[in-house]
Amino acid sequence: MSDSEHILSLVSSILALLLIFFILVTRKQTRFNLPPGNMGWPFVGETIGYLKPYCATSIGEFMEQHISRYGKIYKSNLFGEPTIVSADAGLNRYILQNEGKLFECSYPRSIGGILGKWSMLVLVGDMHRDMRIISLNFLCQARLRTHLLKEVEQHTLLVLNSWKDNSVFSAQDEAKKFTFNLMAKHIMSLEPGKPETELLKKEYVTFMKGVVSPPLNFPGSAYRKALQSRSNILKFIEQKMSERLTKMKKGKENMEEDDLLGWLLKHSNLSTEQILDLILSLLFAGHETSSVAIALAIYFLQGCPEAVQQLREEHLEIARAKKQSGEVELKWEDYKKMNFTQSVVNETLRLGNVVRFLHRKALKDVRYKGYDIPCGWKVLPVIAAVHLDPSLFDHPQHFNPWRWQQNNGRSPVSASGCPCPSPSPSPSTNNNFMPFGGGPRLCAGSELAKLEMAWELAEDDQAFVFPFVEFPKGLPIRIHRHTLK
Repeated sequence: MSDSEHILSLVSSILALLLIFFILVTRKQTRFNLPPGNMGWPFVGETIGYLKPYCATSIGEFMEQHISRYGKIYKSNLFGEPTIVSADAGLNRYILQNEGKLFECSYPRSIGGILGKWSMLVLVGDMHRDMRIISLNFLCQARLRTHLLKEVEQHTLLVLNSWKDNSVFSAQDEAKKFTFNLMAKHIMSLEPGKPETELLKKEYVTFMKGVVSPPLNFPGSAYRKALQSRSNILKFIEQKMSERLTKMKKGKENMEEDDLLGWLLKHSNLSTEQILDLILSLLFAGHETSSVAIALAIYFLQGCPEAVQQLREEHLEIARAKKQSGEVELKWEDYKKMNFTQSVVNETLRLGNVVRFLHRKALKDVRYKGYDIPCGWKVLPVIAAVHLDPSLFDHPQHFNPWRWQQNNGRSPVSASGCPCPSPSPSPSTNNNFMPFGGGPRLCAGSELAKLEMAWELAEDDQAFVFPFVEFPKGLPIRIHRHTLK
């Protein structure tokens, strides 16, 4: 048989296998009443269009077109797998309420490869539950009151005091620096500005660039560089673990090192590998979500002077009360009085959507509203689509913190374009607000509202999704110091 005949035979065999596979898949799908949709190109599906950058205060052209054509629940092929995409608030809640029963977390393999197999982001079942319990035990409310709140205030003042009057800088970079230093201190007692902290920050920046890059593992690629930075970060953490264990054995523990690393070494039975991945995943989660929320708050507030004024009045009242009582440090009781501040945080997370969508997989065949979700299919609950749904939130594209207020008071119509405050939120508004997929959350961005200064955009910028929320120009702002009376 000639070479050409060999090639022809091979091609024919491959085509035959592809045809058989297509028939089998088609037969399997005909058993289900799948939502309408488009599976796109072979292998890549519609992933490229889905991840195309778009304005962070929208759901993007891809989602808008698909929802308009197919409805809020549609099928697609994303991240190399057949997928059901949900912009439906009811289905999103149903998916999250049945976590571990009908659905489980299922991120792309490239994410697991770079965050680690013991990362809380990719773990499922009992192991995820155990890791979560360990984290929640450390972050109990008593600790938040006695430790974290004080650390947030100290790091906030450290950043604010470094800003010079009438100076221009990147608010996005400052927010990332603030949250990284806070998390590094909270997790491993690293001091801001120290050489080892700055070195770790540099490695982390390289690591983050790889997390959001295509998983192309070849020399010079962002993904390969990120894998190397991950290795360097883990070596750094492991060295800190070794030093801490030596101190513990010698009874020379530093009482100031009351951090997550010390807590894990004393109170958990996790292996070294598990501790390393847990710390890295918490550093990743805590840093990215909070820094983006802070930058978004600055961006939204500069366009709503009425909200800035109400924030200022709320914090002035707290400051005056503390001055009269002779107190200096911020206490948990003060934090609980920041009602409008929390409304600003909620509205920032709703409109900015720090977490756009979640990765899940069906564990069983599921039927919802007449549609079938086959076992093994990926499911993407799109949180942003619910938060920006005009049938659920009045004027969803407007930054309106008053929509979260629990009273019916009204303010004058703003001449600046800031929306007129809305009445108290309806129950459906609260039920459909899932900034991090539901469950408890802690956002260091709430402390931003304590800024005792004014700011303005030094250059026009806009939040885009790349796929994480980013400001292309870094959100350059100019600050002006104010003296509070």
